[in-house]
Amino acid sequence: MVANNERILQRHLSKNPNAMLEWLALNKLKNDPRITPIGRFLRQSSLDELPQLFNILRGEMSIVGPRPIVPEEMEKYGDNVKHYLALRPGLTGLWQTSGRNDIDYDARVGLDVTYQQTLSLAMDLKIIYRTFGTVLTRTGF
Repeated sequence: MVANNERILQRHLSKNPNAMLEWLALNKLKNDPRITPIGRFLRQSSLDELPQLFNILRGEMSIVGPRPIVPEEMEKYGDNVKHYLALRPGLTGLWQTSGRNDIDYDARVGLDVTYQQTLSLAMDLKIIYRTFGTVLTRTGF
């Protein structure tokens, strides 16, 4: 990310109503002005996720689970936050293999709830398998 990224984000959102709507729905931007060209490549190739392997080895994350969120995002979960908090965040999850940035935040919350309510080794293996396809085809970026 570029320096002063919060200020750049706020300026971009104030000048671009469509970007503001995208931000409110997804909490992400497909064309985020804060991302450098190298950062864009790292995100599109999912290489930016590799450092999270250390978090997995330390027991802070699991391979499959809901994606980590910042505290400000917890309010978007509403009463469903209990489903999120019941799990260890994951490197990949149902959201990443079910549309990623192509679905709105409410759908993301729904996928996290579904995952928590239907935990199984078979589902985890399916998600891991589907993750390879998502990364290779760069879908949902």
